[in-house]
Amino acid sequence: MSLLEGGATRRLWPAVVAASLIASLLAGCAAMEKDRRATSLDSTSRAYLAALRWGDFEGMLAFLPPDARPQQVPAVFDDLRVTRYEVLRPVVMLTETEATQTVAIEYLYEFNQIVRRTTDRQSWRWDDEAKAWWIESGLPDF
Repeated sequence: MSLLEGGATRRLWPAVVAASLIASLLAGCAAMEKDRRATSLDSTSRAYLAALRWGDFEGMLAFLPPDARPQQVPAVFDDLRVTRYEVLRPVVMLTETEATQTVAIEYLYEFNQIVRRTTDRQSWRWDDEAKAWWIESGLPDF
C-alpha cells in the first residue's frame, strides 16, 4: 500500500479542493475586474461622445489625463459645432489598461458653415489610482 492510498488521500483531499476553489475564485475575480473596466470604458467613451457632440468642450477636457489638461478650452473650439460622430472601429481592449477606438467626426465652424470631417484615433488608458479612463491621444484634430 502506498502513502497516498487510504487515510493519506482522505487527508489531502480537502486541501486539493480548497486550492482548486481558491484558484477558481481568483480567476473569476480577475475576469470580473476586466469586465468592470470594459464597462467603465464604454460609459466613459459615451460620456466623452456626448460632451463633444453637444458642445460641452469644457466638460470634454475632464477626459484628458490631469497632467495633460489645458487650463481653458483651446481657441480651435470657438464657434465649433459637431454635426456627426460616427464610430468607425469600436473600442478594442489592447490590454487590461489600454484600449483604442476610431471615430469619424463631422463638424463646422459657425462663421463659414463648411462641413468638414476628421478621423480621430483615440487611445484610452486606465489610471488605477484614479479608477478612471483617460483619453491619452488628446483632443481631436480640427
